[in-house]
Amino acid sequence: MSGATATAPHVMPDGSVSADAVFTNALLEALADRPAFAERHMLIGDRPQLRGLSGSARLLKRAFDLIGATLILLIGAPVLLVAAVAIRLEGAGPVFFTQTRVGRHGRSFRIVKFRTMVVGADQLKESLREFNEASGLFKIAADPRVTRVGALVRKTCIDELPQLFNVLRGEMSLVGPRPLIPEEDRQIVGWHRARLQMAPGMTGHWQVQGAARVPLHEMVAIDCRYVANWTIWNDIKTLLKTVPCVLALRGI
Repeated sequence: MSGATATAPHVMPDGSVSADAVFTNALLEALADRPAFAERHMLIGDRPQLRGLSGSARLLKRAFDLIGATLILLIGAPVLLVAAVAIRLEGAGPVFFTQTRVGRHGRSFRIVKFRTMVVGADQLKESLREFNEASGLFKIAADPRVTRVGALVRKTCIDELPQLFNVLRGEMSLVGPRPLIPEEDRQIVGWHRARLQMAPGMTGHWQVQGAARVPLHEMVAIDCRYVANWTIWNDIKTLLKTVPCVLALRGI
């Protein structure tokens, strides 16, 4: 690619590339091992280096997250209350579901969602592995572990709203890479880990492009392109595109 600079990444002892390394167009092109998809999505246009945000950009994104999350919580408070009551009335079990996810720079945090599955759903996961519909991720359209109220809460994406508290705590962003569980994150190695330069998002390009069940390596390419081309305007556009996705009732 023209205009690429020869910047060497920081190579870790195990041969992987650290998440805070600088990546050039030439390096990305050389390392792309999924030609059909990666060549299309790893192009960074006129921003040739994939690196973390500048200090001012981080402040801008954080301010946007704080203001946006606060407004959504204030507007959505009645919806949160109704969902919590419905989940409680359906049967025994906690209203909220927490799970370890991998965040910015590989730091773990506990994501918060409304509980949409039966108690002990994680223990049933292995028995359903053969029905998985996504490569590298675990997704089943008609998951038998989902409760009746949970199915409605998922379809309307209301189960995602408690993640606004993760955003307020700085563990997540309104828009960002998909938050993965450690099992999924361990499959991502080398330059792909550049996606962790940003906090995971409640929504992202993987959602608005209808990418809920794309293979893991394609989702990673989408995330890396988002990191490389970040602007506050892109975040605003992604949030606006998320609205019709939610109204279409197809879940995430």
